[in-house]
Amino acid sequence: LTPGADPVRKVSIIPRGQALGVTLATPESDRYNYARDDLVAKIKVALGGRAAEKVVFGDVSTGAESDIQNLTQTARGMVGRWGMSDAIGPVAVTDGRQDGSVLLPGSSPASEPTQELVDQEVRRIVEDAERDVVQLLEDERERLEALAKALLERETLDQPEAYEVAGVPLPEAEPAEEAKATVTP
Repeated sequence: LTPGADPVRKVSIIPRGQALGVTLATPESDRYNYARDDLVAKIKVALGGRAAEKVVFGDVSTGAESDIQNLTQTARGMVGRWGMSDAIGPVAVTDGRQDGSVLLPGSSPASEPTQELVDQEVRRIVEDAERDVVQLLEDERERLEALAKALLERETLDQPEAYEVAGVPLPEAEPAEEAKATVTP
């Protein structure tokens, strides 16, 4: 239900490792370049489990830890690396790493006020996305409940089952020719 999101391939509530369950969503073909809207869609999808907890239980748990780490890294990249924030502009102010390593060529350490602005922008992007996802799940609560019920019965849903249970048409596969960039001499 999120435009620009990768199609869901499988959903499972079977715990594996640290994960209490997993939603596998992958693009139709390899992607190396993402538009701003596509990245916001990725953030929204990553917030889905946490937003569902808010909608259903009125509270959140530690279950979304990995999702939160990933979406924060994406939002920070949007703001500090890829120039996708009007407040920062097309200037590299971070390298996207969380280990404090050397910045990428062309960037320099951000001043404290700039770093604060980066943090504010990351928070704004994530909070706006979360608000949208919570609203979507409240509006589509019946679909959410249908998926939860099916997962409790079957534990794992593959793509056709998940889309059918949610009452959503299966996404159309991208034609191979359209997915490839062509160069004309």
